[in-house]
Amino acid sequence: MAAKDQKQSGGFFASIASSLSTFGSAMHKSVNSMLSYEGLEVINPEGGTEDAEEEAQKGRWKQEDRDSYWKMMHKYIGSDVTSMVTLPVLIFEPMTMLQKMAELMEYSYLLDLADECEDPHLRLVYASTWFISIYYAIQRTWKPFNPILGETFEMVNHGGITFISEQVSHHPPMSAGHAENDHFIYDITSKVKTKFLGNSLDIYPLGRSRVTLKRDGVVLDLVPPPTKVNNLIFGRTWVDSPGEMILTNLTTGDKVVLYFQPCGWFGAGRYEVDGYVYNAAEEPKILMTGKWNESMSYQLCDLEGEPLPGTELKEVWKVADVPENDRFQYTHFAHKINSFDTAPKKLLASDSRLRPDRDALEKGDLSKAGSEKSSLEERQRAEKKIREAKGHQFTPKWFDPSTEVSPTPWGDLEVYHYNGKYDEYRASIDKSDSIEEVDVRSTKFNPWQYENLAAE
Repeated sequence: MAAKDQKQSGGFFASIASSLSTFGSAMHKSVNSMLSYEGLEVINPEGGTEDAEEEAQKGRWKQEDRDSYWKMMHKYIGSDVTSMVTLPVLIFEPMTMLQKMAELMEYSYLLDLADECEDPHLRLVYASTWFISIYYAIQRTWKPFNPILGETFEMVNHGGITFISEQVSHHPPMSAGHAENDHFIYDITSKVKTKFLGNSLDIYPLGRSRVTLKRDGVVLDLVPPPTKVNNLIFGRTWVDSPGEMILTNLTTGDKVVLYFQPCGWFGAGRYEVDGYVYNAAEEPKILMTGKWNESMSYQLCDLEGEPLPGTELKEVWKVADVPENDRFQYTHFAHKINSFDTAPKKLLASDSRLRPDRDALEKGDLSKAGSEKSSLEERQRAEKKIREAKGHQFTPKWFDPSTEVSPTPWGDLEVYHYNGKYDEYRASIDKSDSIEEVDVRSTKFNPWQYENLAAE
């Protein structure tokens, strides 16, 4: 940490200390007047003067749904609800967590620039900005589907990238992903821990994200900030990610420390990101500032963290134009990866796009989506019983468990490594001259370990 370089008064980043002092005073709306909800709070990030009960009614829930869900959920307060609660489809978006992992690839050109960059500190500006870019998608308040064990997602036709992700564990839920093009390799083992607080949810990222830049072989390691989902049941749901993001060059010891400011009074500080790129001697070299939902900029600085005379603030990234009034707040890229436009030839039958519940929700049929979701979950439970009865262990196809354990600020993580078999499989498919032309949409979703469950 280099807190000593962050200004406590005056200077470029004086607002950090100011926001910290006001965060504890963020606008809270108590709904104590509502029967059976004593102590529950609705937090309005913009402040406001609405009546507490009126504010609590706003959001996507109907009153009867809200009441029913609260009766079910209040017993879980203080618990990790990562995989222990069945949720209604009305709060879902037609995308899975495996697809959402792929959304990070939208601005992959930033990693291409990082690989091409000769300045080791500017390289970290590009790479850390790439990680920041995903937060625009994270602010969506719809929940993605939890992947079925063995489910996959493939993506091609974007920036020369081949992307594969797989659900490698069901309890606890864990996903693994691998992406690669001519400039970089990206590997992630994804796992989260949650804490349900009644009307909000704290999400702690136990995952490990690493990027290898191919030109010099440097390895970058990410520690992201936690995320908080506010107004889950009562009020208008919104997301905040207050805390530090640290990106370390494991090869050289250089690092980026960025502070995601918490939301204060009337939205003060919301979305803002400030910090520095440090060399291995923990001296600030470049300051970074911006908003994770708009743009990021950088400027060379002196050893006190102040902008160097004669230099100027330069924009490094800006959010792309997005569709207006989109039902699920999707970007154009989110629509792209949710379609078959980024799918390879002979798509794996385990691919998320083929899920019948996801497809039904995308078409607006909530009843069918709920039925299909229940059916998939029942099949998954049935397979688990058979696997346990046979003494079998689930074995992922494209990722291997390792003995490596990665420490994180919120707990240890069992790391999965990409085994390279997907590259071999895809190469054999692409070289084949006998690929049958079929409508991939007609492929039946099949992530299952046992083909004929009834015969087992």
